[in-house]
Amino acid sequence: MRILHTSDWHLGQHFMGKSREAEHRSFIQWLLCTVRDQCVDALIIAGDIFDTGTPPSYARTMYNQFIVDLQKTCCRQLIIVGGNHDSVATLNESRQLLACLNTSVIGGVAENPEDQVITLKNNNNEPGAIVCAIPFIRPREVLESRAGDSGTDKQQALQTAISDHYKTLFELARKRAGATLPIIATGHLTTVGGQVSESEREIYIGSLSAFPVNAFPDANYIALGHLHRGQMVSKQQHIRYSGSPIPLSFGETSKAKQILLVDFDGAKLKQVISVEVPRFRKLLILKGSLEQIEKQLGDLPEDDDLQPWLDIEVETDDYLTDLQNRVEQLVEGGPAILLRVRKNREKSAHTLITENRETLAELKVDDVFIQRLQQEEMSEDKQAMLTQAFREIVISVKEDETSQTMEVR
Repeated sequence: MRILHTSDWHLGQHFMGKSREAEHRSFIQWLLCTVRDQCVDALIIAGDIFDTGTPPSYARTMYNQFIVDLQKTCCRQLIIVGGNHDSVATLNESRQLLACLNTSVIGGVAENPEDQVITLKNNNNEPGAIVCAIPFIRPREVLESRAGDSGTDKQQALQTAISDHYKTLFELARKRAGATLPIIATGHLTTVGGQVSESEREIYIGSLSAFPVNAFPDANYIALGHLHRGQMVSKQQHIRYSGSPIPLSFGETSKAKQILLVDFDGAKLKQVISVEVPRFRKLLILKGSLEQIEKQLGDLPEDDDLQPWLDIEVETDDYLTDLQNRVEQLVEGGPAILLRVRKNREKSAHTLITENRETLAELKVDDVFIQRLQQEEMSEDKQAMLTQAFREIVISVKEDETSQTMEVR
């Protein structure tokens, strides 16, 4: 049996004011062709199908059309689990309808654990694998808050609760699988040792920043989402992040993007094949003096289907009030689109320090909180308590916004 593992599509993302719609359309068409060419039996999307809990209408349309088009391929089974960017309500609103299209949607932790254990069929329409479909887990879904707990206590309680949830589903899966079927588990979280990039939100759940690898059950394959850099976890062949299919920040441009083909021979994992995703639009970082930048711009090719986006960092000690305009004039009429201009003021040799001046627009909400917290002198327990409270507030606010939007509709 062959499974395709992908995650973190972030449909509807706006990046520095620019829509990613064209890139996502190109990726979906490429993916459908890959499913056909590679004879995929089932597809798993491990969270963050959307970029926000209230995705724009074109993103919803793209999502629904993809599911319809998937029925025309050899792959007629799709499992989608919610991520931290997804709204449980938004995903679940079409769950029953999409079930008629061989699609299982697990937006959040279900009341009945059996609902998260899914049997996949092979190309002979016989049971081929059992999936423990585990989404991004919110603290209130698996534990009750207790007054007086320290930050460390809350972190340990949350870790234990998530681990217990995995164990419960795994035991149910083992009863179905017997000795002949492989068990696949999903997850949308950060693991200990996982390599993050600048586009992931630092907030995971509650006060738990990373889940230990040894707390996962003994599944034959664990399909993870949340980290945008594709990677093997702790050098274990069967625990993988597929990563995002398109770069979600300029910091992700140096690594190739991928989807994963997972093959089973009976109940055993046979192989995991990384298939590189084409780069539909280039995100380019240009650095140097204005003269060097001008030369680099002149060397850019002009045959890209989608114009490259530019992040330009000008190295200068001069105080240039018209820097933005000067860079815009260099880019104007060229083959690329300017998204951001930054100034990196060179320091004298004895300091060897680079001063990075960040604007508020470049920072995420949690970045602002973390930087402010670092300015205070307090115990680790108090920092953990404040961080816990902040994270719960952010999650609550986002869910209230989603709920209000759903009521308006």
